[in-house]
Amino acid sequence: MHRKVGRLLVTGASGFVGRHVRMAVESGLFGEAQFHGTPEGLDMRDAQALRDLIDRVGPESVLHLAAQSFVPQSFADPRETFEINLIGTLNLLQALDQTGFSGRMIYVSSGDVYGLVPESQLPVNEGRIPEPRNPYAASKVAAEQLCLQWRRTTGLDIVIARPFNHVGPGQDDRFVLPALARQIAAIEKGERGPIVEAGDLDTTRDFTDVRDIVAAYAAMFAAGAAGATYVIGSGVERRVRDILRAMCEIAGINPEVRQDPAKLRPVEQRRMVADPALLSADTGWRPRIAFETTLNDILTYARNHP
Repeated sequence: MHRKVGRLLVTGASGFVGRHVRMAVESGLFGEAQFHGTPEGLDMRDAQALRDLIDRVGPESVLHLAAQSFVPQSFADPRETFEINLIGTLNLLQALDQTGFSGRMIYVSSGDVYGLVPESQLPVNEGRIPEPRNPYAASKVAAEQLCLQWRRTTGLDIVIARPFNHVGPGQDDRFVLPALARQIAAIEKGERGPIVEAGDLDTTRDFTDVRDIVAAYAAMFAAGAAGATYVIGSGVERRVRDILRAMCEIAGINPEVRQDPAKLRPVEQRRMVADPALLSADTGWRPRIAFETTLNDILTYARNHP
């Protein structure tokens, strides 16, 4: 069944993914859709502000991106993380309920909910039970369950997305690939010596271009099953060290690489890769953007936004 998106309310609209959603809506990727983003600075913990916004917009579809998504910050302030990610989601659900919303809502969770997965059990699909290992992931599991409970008791059309690592131009420098790109761009310009500081380079992750992730959300609005949970990823496992090497080759530099203990995360998963077969089967979605294109675009952004 193909669903019309119509007036699309996007929470977290000014963030990394939200900006790419806006561009995708404007390019027609979401079909007949009009982008309505939460204003920059809107606090998901402010229930009245959310209600007022929904009254003004009258959304026909909702993409709930807004979150405190930086894992180290979730350890530093777990209460804030839960207030934004769980209570913020509750505020949104209540506001939609109070205004008679009858469209589809996609709740964007995270592949991080799965926690430590034995290598023998990779790749990860929707059948695996989440075992969160940090407050961010725990807050996402809690909000998932809240959304599904809401569906069971109110009939609201909710779909859960569990995207794995998404990357691309405009991502916050706190995340690994833009942090590396920023250093490479500075080396190119002669603003720092030929040294790149990094965390654990020998972990593997499933990195997907943010524009492909956004296309997955469009596919979920159009053809995803109501009440379903979908893993989103490329299905390709990539080692961070290999990605750094590829970025340096693109830039034409050969820097010294030093490990920075401050960039090492507690409870680090050594390897991770997703299995997006269910999403592909239900919606036809597949990642389209070549990884080299993604790296080029990340580097270009770092060069142009010092």
